[in-house]
Amino acid sequence: MKEKKRLPTDGGPIAWASPFAALKHVQVPPASLSQAAPPQSASTPAVHKKTRGRVDILRQTAHRGGKTVTVITGFIGIGQAEKEALAKQMQKVCSAGGTVKDGRIEIQGDQRDAVARILIDAGFRPVFAGG
Repeated sequence: MKEKKRLPTDGGPIAWASPFAALKHVQVPPASLSQAAPPQSASTPAVHKKTRGRVDILRQTAHRGGKTVTVITGFIGIGQAEKEALAKQMQKVCSAGGTVKDGRIEIQGDQRDAVARILIDAGFRPVFAGG
């Protein structure tokens, strides 16, 4: 029968040998360190883009004769003209038709990946929602 190992409950030290203890004295060549992490200069801190908010990307087929449409909803703080410009860019990249209806953009076909890339470039945070 295998003996059970018990941990002390009085707060005493635990008898444990690290499997990595043998690697403590291993020297890492400096060439592999420079390849693993690119150098970052201290004078230029990393710039974080401010996102313009979350937008939902849906794929719908309901009430469309069985045709798939990619719908982008949840725009906050942008006007109709900017939505139309985004829709035009999405139509061009996806080689598909589309429109702006009721404050949302509709692109023909399942174009969620291409639409997400365009929205990320425009500063939005796209989220795939629904089916």
